[in-house]
Amino acid sequence: MNTIKSIVSGSVIKIHVGPGQNVQPGDVIVTVESMKMEIPVEAEEAGTIGEILVSEGQPVSEEDDVATYA
Repeated sequence: MNTIKSIVSGSVIKIHVGPGQNVQPGDVIVTVESMKMEIPVEAEEAGTIGEILVSEGQPVSEEDDVATYA
């Protein structure tokens, strides 16, 4: 399985996909609030989401895994 990583440090404010969901490049996986800005974390490749590794309200650091996909 591959992972999708957060591109900024902040707090997860919305999860947009669930396990088993097919995604395409550019689809938003989660939204992270950082310095009062909402930053979308997007899929870079097409695939199927395996597991969401974060929850809404959870703090994340840059490069933290937020989801797995195949």
